[in-house]
Amino acid sequence: MFADVVLTSETVRATRSRKTKIAAIAALLGAAEPGEIEPVVAWLSGELRQGRVGTGWRTLAALDGTPATAATLTVTDVDEAFTELGAIAGRGSGERRKQLLGALWGAATAEEQSFLVRLLGGELRQGALTALVAESVAVAADVPVDLVRRAYMLSGALPVTAQAALGGGVDALTAFRLEVGRPIQPMLAAPGGALDETLSEFGGDVSVEHKLDGARIQVHRDGAEVKVFTRTLRDITSGVPELVHLVQGLRCTSVVLDGETLALTDAGRPRPFQETMSRFATADPSVESAVPRVNSTRELLLHPYFFDCLHLDGRDLLDAPLAERRAALLQVAGEHAIPALLRPDEEAAAEYFDGALAAGHEGVMVKSLSAPYAAGRRGRAWQKIKPTHTLDLIVLGAEWGYGRRTGYLSNLHLGARDPRTGDNVMVGKTFKGLTDALLHWQTAEFPRHERARDEHTVYLWPELVVEIALDGVQVSTRYPGGVALRFARVVRYRPDKEPSQADTIDTVRALLPGKPSPEPSDA
Repeated sequence: MFADVVLTSETVRATRSRKTKIAAIAALLGAAEPGEIEPVVAWLSGELRQGRVGTGWRTLAALDGTPATAATLTVTDVDEAFTELGAIAGRGSGERRKQLLGALWGAATAEEQSFLVRLLGGELRQGALTALVAESVAVAADVPVDLVRRAYMLSGALPVTAQAALGGGVDALTAFRLEVGRPIQPMLAAPGGALDETLSEFGGDVSVEHKLDGARIQVHRDGAEVKVFTRTLRDITSGVPELVHLVQGLRCTSVVLDGETLALTDAGRPRPFQETMSRFATADPSVESAVPRVNSTRELLLHPYFFDCLHLDGRDLLDAPLAERRAALLQVAGEHAIPALLRPDEEAAAEYFDGALAAGHEGVMVKSLSAPYAAGRRGRAWQKIKPTHTLDLIVLGAEWGYGRRTGYLSNLHLGARDPRTGDNVMVGKTFKGLTDALLHWQTAEFPRHERARDEHTVYLWPELVVEIALDGVQVSTRYPGGVALRFARVVRYRPDKEPSQADTIDTVRALLPGKPSPEPSDA
């Protein structure tokens, strides 16, 4: 029953105990029928198997009706309704969607309605992140959790992985391989400290690469067929013909490349991030509403800069060291590879860092040449070095401006994720770094994400991610997180990132003076 999922969700929400959360989810998965596993895993991860189904917060806020007095909905009923919602298109689609959603709403109890609103609105705050659900799958299937994690990385979909684990155990999980044409979870970088300290951490056996201010892409080619995916594994192939054409011209039969893409000026320097993302939004409609529009960007060409090769002509390279993968990259796409300096001394690395900044880039990436590609993981093997601290935070609200900013939504309320509860913890405010263009955009865009307002502030659903530069953090009792940002200023919005990919409160607290760097997390 759908009510069983809702009850498990409430159990998970009500406890801080990781053990209790895992036990509750594992018990539910153990009782599920084979056809119910995928939707249940997706929902408890705060997602829909069908992706976006056209139900924004305004649609959800307009729902009305007396809740059902008894639970009658099954998991299959709800999943099929989501599938039908996602398939609605064309003339009259709005009214049809309203009718279908209304029927589902009317059949749901009060508790089920509450769950539906949070699920469809991306606000399922229960602390059951994918890492937690993956552990629950391992317990329910009685298989090693590392096997579940690796299969998830290779499949790109935890519901599919769970179905395999519970249906076929170890044999089904070990059967997952890198499949050209099917995206895998990207490897992520951790914030680094001082450049010289990072070099010492790896004994100098590193690749130092330019840190580009672009959008992450993963490119697959099998024969003449090319597919391009975003950081969140969305297929944007049809929207980036220039990238497809370029990859079709590489001298290989099959390849999987990881990299960045960005728009360049006539002089070859990177255009501002919002211009790249504005062009990118024409390929990925899911980021369209979160991108400050820039005039005349639909004609901009995207240029790829690849930094990793995961497969080449039938040979999988995920487990190979970066040194070997870099050689394969240069072999197949050398002229499109991100510039890199191998095994530099401190002086050469510092000069390279300054050169990256002078060329208009964010800084450098320092990568261990002996490390494999840890798909889906954020580890110390890749570290990003920038001139100042930056954090990706969630916009929780904005205050109306005054003076020359009267009439504009200005001062941002900023939050960080709590990986234990799934809540967003406020850590500061800022109005610095906001250009006139961003003020205009915020004032027009924020009401679309509004959950409440008072005389001074518009409070938002946690849907927008913004990159904030800061000089550090300090202990503070002003905000719930116990810390406050120092000299915070807006760098840019990050429409390429989901709220679940924003930085955690642990990462913010680790910037306190004397605190060690946080342990890498795949949450």
